[in-house]
Amino acid sequence: MSTQPQYPVVPAPRFDVPPEQSVERVQAFADTMTLRRTVRDFSDRPVPCEVIEHAIRAAATAPSGANLQPWRFVVVTDPERKRLLREAAEREERDFYERRASQEWLDALAPLGTDWRKPFLEDAPAVIIVFEVHKGPETPRPYYVKESVGIAVGFLLAGLHQAGLATLTHTPSPMRFLNEVCERPQEERAYVVIPVGYPADDAMVPDITRKKVDEVVVWT
Repeated sequence: MSTQPQYPVVPAPRFDVPPEQSVERVQAFADTMTLRRTVRDFSDRPVPCEVIEHAIRAAATAPSGANLQPWRFVVVTDPERKRLLREAAEREERDFYERRASQEWLDALAPLGTDWRKPFLEDAPAVIIVFEVHKGPETPRPYYVKESVGIAVGFLLAGLHQAGLATLTHTPSPMRFLNEVCERPQEERAYVVIPVGYPADDAMVPDITRKKVDEVVVWT
């Protein structure tokens, strides 16, 4: 027996798509998303703030545990703050590559050609840092935080890609330095750093492949 909702109720929003259009719409979306790649070389071409705002608005519609929406999106565009961000991230990343990473992990990263240097944190016109919001003086205890924030980040990446923007998901470890750089309270914990912009004219990416659908789907 289900409990009665405490929120007032309203009719469920409808987004009806005629059957003959549903395959066409989702296929077009999938075709566009197959072009999404992690990009590390960004143009200095400015990104309209409205594009980022609408992408974040879409991200904030993600489902979340108990509808507590435990996310914060910090958009960094100031060159000096981006410089501080890069310097702090490179300190952590250098320690990771030179001391903390296992050889197995380094071997997995080697084909991608990554190292501790992170120039994209300065080169990208904007950097979105997504924080988990935990219990604090003004915020309640959240539930399923990582699952909720992860879904929101997926929405965000899809929205930015649909707008023709390139992104990169960067997860320095540990990430506590981001609270200081972004002047965020301790109840917020960094989840991912996302440089955002247009690809540089000479941007290159590794020639990788993705698994086919029949390798990742199980019908029962």
